[in-house]
Amino acid sequence: MKRLYIWMVAIGVTGLLGTLLGLSLARKYRAESPQQIKKLLILGIDGMDPQLLQRFMDQGKMPNFAALAARGGFLPLQTSIPPQSPVAWANLITGMNPGSHGIFDFIHRDPATLTPYFSTSQVKPAKHNLRLGSWIIPLSEGEVLLLRHGKAFWQYLDERGIPLTVFRLPSNFPPVSSRGKTFAGMGTPDLLGGYGTFSFHTDDPIFSLGPVNGGVIYPVQVAGDRIEARLHGPINTLRKENPELTIPFSVDRDPSESVARFSIQDHQFILREHEWSPWVPLTFKFIPGLESITGICRFYLKQVRPQFELYVTPINIDPSNPALPLSTPEKYAPELSRELGYFYTQGIAEDTKALTSGLLSDDEYLVQARIVFEEQRRLFEHELAQFRNGLLFFYFSSLDLNGHMFWRATDPKSPSFDPELAAKHGRVLEDYYREMDGILGEALSAADENTTVLVVSDHGFAPFRRSFNLNAWLLENGYLVLRAGASSQGRDIFRDADWSRTRAYGLGLNGLYLNLRGREKNGIVNPGAEAEALQREIAERLLAVREPNGQQQVVTRMDRAAEAYSGPSASQAPDLIVGYNRGYRVGWDSVLGGISANVMEDNTQPWSGDHCIDFTKVPGVVLSNRKIHAEHPALTDIAPTILAEFGIATPDTMKGRSIFEPSGQNADRGAATPDQGGK
Repeated sequence: MKRLYIWMVAIGVTGLLGTLLGLSLARKYRAESPQQIKKLLILGIDGMDPQLLQRFMDQGKMPNFAALAARGGFLPLQTSIPPQSPVAWANLITGMNPGSHGIFDFIHRDPATLTPYFSTSQVKPAKHNLRLGSWIIPLSEGEVLLLRHGKAFWQYLDERGIPLTVFRLPSNFPPVSSRGKTFAGMGTPDLLGGYGTFSFHTDDPIFSLGPVNGGVIYPVQVAGDRIEARLHGPINTLRKENPELTIPFSVDRDPSESVARFSIQDHQFILREHEWSPWVPLTFKFIPGLESITGICRFYLKQVRPQFELYVTPINIDPSNPALPLSTPEKYAPELSRELGYFYTQGIAEDTKALTSGLLSDDEYLVQARIVFEEQRRLFEHELAQFRNGLLFFYFSSLDLNGHMFWRATDPKSPSFDPELAAKHGRVLEDYYREMDGILGEALSAADENTTVLVVSDHGFAPFRRSFNLNAWLLENGYLVLRAGASSQGRDIFRDADWSRTRAYGLGLNGLYLNLRGREKNGIVNPGAEAEALQREIAERLLAVREPNGQQQVVTRMDRAAEAYSGPSASQAPDLIVGYNRGYRVGWDSVLGGISANVMEDNTQPWSGDHCIDFTKVPGVVLSNRKIHAEHPALTDIAPTILAEFGIATPDTMKGRSIFEPSGQNADRGAATPDQGGK
């Protein structure tokens, strides 16, 4: 437990966390005959788009999806407000809207301090410590909180002894208490506590050392063909200075060939140029001989000479010996590792940031993304082979992450479109759709007459051609005011806003907040009529924004939290949710409170596809081998559907109903918003 606490505090300093509350030891299921339990097999495919799916089915490229649609049904699935993955999957998990489950964006903020934080989890360090010289000995344990509220659908099944496997669903790190097999997904940190921090080691002077988007560039020491470097791990919270824990490694280059031998701790391996290592286990020691944690990483030898270039993946939590719970029961992750070997455990495994930073090329990134997919396929096939009854819900990430990065290869209107790239990688998305068709084929082959098969995605996809810098627009229109002497470059709301005159600010991917008196630290906008009038004014003006040529509307929908959400957490939501048109999205600077120089900019980055826009323009999909009776199915219908399959009545907390329920039994809700805020 002490080892676990040490790492909890270490990642608490750096950011992304999950909850440890409610985890329980595995217990035996209540005896129940397999013949009495139905089989429900669900594929959760992040980012599967109904338009692309229909096109590929029409072209005969996805025969298994076409067969499933013909047998049962295929409909767009209303997504969340806003259509962001942690929000959408929380809708699906709980059957609630964000006003109840409390996840509104990737980024939330503390109104009392305006400090931004990751939305799904929070850490609180130990309150009591003993200082002995340079050592800090914790006398109490820290606290890690899951910020998603609401009961997960599988917990209802678990209470009734129904066998279940729920693999890598987002917004579930660490997995909530369950006797069934569950494995954490998006939201699971790397060993440094973030979404994934890679390292790049080089002696090439062309690179600027230090932090880059998603990673850090470190120098190496070169003496002939001998190279010395260090891997940087978590901080040592048991030392007063909180120093980084590091592990030295050495590389010996062959004098004539593009090959090198690596030595790190007790491990040695040889890599050729452009070759990936297997997973390498690492041990970080807090107190030598007493306290340590383990992690895993992979090495990619990008270049041997004349300059040395080495990419190292983020250091993942070791599934064979997790520093934090990755699974329920706790033994599930080590059992998987023993049977299948090491695999990515961080929630977002595809290293899109290494590509965006230019440290992996398109080709190199695609090899890394393929490693992720093949691991997911191997894990799925392992679980499918063991699936006998109850529920199997398996999540796949490849369409989403590769859609973000390679939309540009299919979109001639994208500022980052390149004909050579299109010729080489224009079928990346299609190929991954066809891979999903193969996965579905395996699922259908394993399904018998008692198996309901369901395919769901959380949202669709759209081009991201132009950035709209929300805080720059608020500044230009007088809603955000800068303090005297504010810098003309690198500005942000935290350092440069004059809060005595600022009435609104942007934070997160879709959030717009009022500087509300009594809520924000230095609020000036009065609640009630004044705030409501300001919301209407800003919404109307944003909806009127056009491209400089006056043709294209940039923002097509503005939702007020008070109208979109219901539930005890609704007051914590952004006051306005900005719904961008297809082709547009908020600029990267505004996401974390930055203030760009220009309101509108071309998006020339590899991240060229997105879905954090007007929710009506990016629905997900739902398919089944059973007839779907719902006319307008929504994400909040999926949890009630799962419960109904096992004869469990829909709880009052859930907003939807089973998609298989004949409309005569319960009138369809019509085309209401997916979050059903008014219910």
